[in-house]
Amino acid sequence: MTTLTERSALILVVERNPLVQRLEKFFLEQAGYGVEFAADGATALARARALRPAILVTEVLVPKLDGLSLCRQLKSDPATQDMKVLIFSHLHAEGRAREAGADAFLIKPLNEERLIETVTRLIQEMGQQAAAGEQN
Repeated sequence: MTTLTERSALILVVERNPLVQRLEKFFLEQAGYGVEFAADGATALARARALRPAILVTEVLVPKLDGLSLCRQLKSDPATQDMKVLIFSHLHAEGRAREAGADAFLIKPLNEERLIETVTRLIQEMGQQAAAGEQN
């Protein structure tokens, strides 16, 4: 069962392609999520720290700070280490994404069903982790 807070979660997206940006925004908003964008990895890092999105979706190849380095920085910072990171790329870099600390990896091209399923699963994992933390 999905709660309102899960469905209204904020997703921060770092995507270079304007067409893919529009599609991601449409698909995620249709599924009930809030969506913000960052143009590059450095901006995404600052926005992630300020906005505290539930999930950061990034490509590997983004300007100023690549997606893998962005993921490593978020996961090494106690303030953002619990943020879920989804790497979304043309590159077959799932192993490198996992090593960087990514919670999920999707290969392009964009597939609405896979994107929404993955985001929903990550949000549910966050809820389960929060519930487990409250019990401890």
